[in-house]
Amino acid sequence: MSLGDDTGQTRTRLPERGGDPYGGARRGGRSSSRSLVTVVGVVVLLIAAIAFANRGDGDSAAEEGDDSPKSAATAPSGEKPVDTKASGIPSGFAHDRQGAESAAANYAVALGSAEMFDKARRDVILQSIIVPGRVAEFEAMLDKAYTPEFNKNVGLNDDGTTPKGHTFVSRTSPIGTKVTASSADAATVEVWCSGLLGLAGESSTNPVTNSWFTITMQLEWANNDWKIVTHSQKDGPTPVPGDERASSADEMAKAVEEYGGFTYAR
Repeated sequence: MSLGDDTGQTRTRLPERGGDPYGGARRGGRSSSRSLVTVVGVVVLLIAAIAFANRGDGDSAAEEGDDSPKSAATAPSGEKPVDTKASGIPSGFAHDRQGAESAAANYAVALGSAEMFDKARRDVILQSIIVPGRVAEFEAMLDKAYTPEFNKNVGLNDDGTTPKGHTFVSRTSPIGTKVTASSADAATVEVWCSGLLGLAGESSTNPVTNSWFTITMQLEWANNDWKIVTHSQKDGPTPVPGDERASSADEMAKAVEEYGGFTYAR
């Protein structure tokens, strides 16, 4: 979003004619397809179906002490970030409110990664971030979700591999976190995210597009770390698109290959 010259009014850029990204890839119907195939969205639809008993209003009341930040819920605390990893995913989070927020942010990144399309790697991710008693359920449900049809919807081969000459992009970037309920060994954390999904390549019919969504995770303290019990998602908050020119397929592929992801911690 940008402001009009000296007017203070919002200027919205309208779509340009004949300017489809990646050499003419059409984007008609892309929004419905994207909401169907976004990795995080699929995870949400399945995981949300796993029932989890309500912990009770008394034990889950939000902790809003005088020292809780108000206007900047994810302001840096000065605490040392975690420096350990389990199967490549940050682990060993603090057993407190801050630790729960940091865990949720990192887990959002893992669940929205391209690695979720690989069965072996997906199982490792779930075993690392899901509460132990529900790992098997999550694995079985996601195995049913990552079908050849699903892979084709995002532009991959039936077996989930990337077509030759293309770069598959699936990334989730947390923008901020907020604890909405917590107790000694449980926390509900919302993570506002931006996501990228698509294929970078000259002949791609699924160019990399951006989405905005908020993930809500119920976390439980298990095995000396925070683990996911339930997971849900809703669209937005979504900013007005800016005036930037869409990058070419080569530029997008190069960026994905050259820019690594982050380890998040408050």
